[in-house]
Amino acid sequence: MGFSSRMDCCGQFVKYSLFIANFVIFVGGAIVFCLTLWTLVDRSFVNELLGTNLFSGAVYVLLVTSVIICLVSFLGCVGAGKEVKCLLLTYFIIVALVFVTMLIGGVLGYVFRERVQQTMRQEMRSTMALYGSRREITQAWDLTQERLQCCGVDTWHDWTRYGPVPESCCQELFGGQRKECTIFPTVTNLYNQGCLYVTTNFIRDHAAVIGGTSIAVAILMIFGMIFSCLLFNMIE
Repeated sequence: MGFSSRMDCCGQFVKYSLFIANFVIFVGGAIVFCLTLWTLVDRSFVNELLGTNLFSGAVYVLLVTSVIICLVSFLGCVGAGKEVKCLLLTYFIIVALVFVTMLIGGVLGYVFRERVQQTMRQEMRSTMALYGSRREITQAWDLTQERLQCCGVDTWHDWTRYGPVPESCCQELFGGQRKECTIFPTVTNLYNQGCLYVTTNFIRDHAAVIGGTSIAVAILMIFGMIFSCLLFNMIE
């Protein structure tokens, strides 16, 4: 397979443009994969407090999508380098499907963002009643409050409905020691920010980074589809 003499120069330009675009897409997909994997490992304990797999489920979807993007970009590079029309057509179809999926996911995430935050508040409050009686819930709350330096859902006063303030709410001193806050909790000896606020900010910050990278990859995917169509038509 190859290009006609009249289209040789233009065909080579499209071919290498597609190759470069797919290389950048591959790098972008790898970055998204690393970011989502780090998010999943570093904050997996938060999922216990939400009472739902919404957080980890969204991260898993991004993880799988990033792997597919890397594989498809490799397929596009091979199709461009070998000038195989079958590979180019397969590449175009898969990229189009991934692009539509990312677009729908982004729109749904934006539309339901407020509802998700309200659901998080309700689920986190329901798990507070299980603190001390269920081991996984207790560990999740302690890890969340210690590592994110927060207390309760909206404020440390949330704990007063269920019993004393947990020790994990107490401000940490040097050497792992903590201030005493379980008996007389005040703003000077415990974490003042609610965990819902901190968790929401964490998700928002990471979503901004991952979302920005995903948008850049999606834009490059559009160019990839255009170049693959042009190259498909130019190959004899």
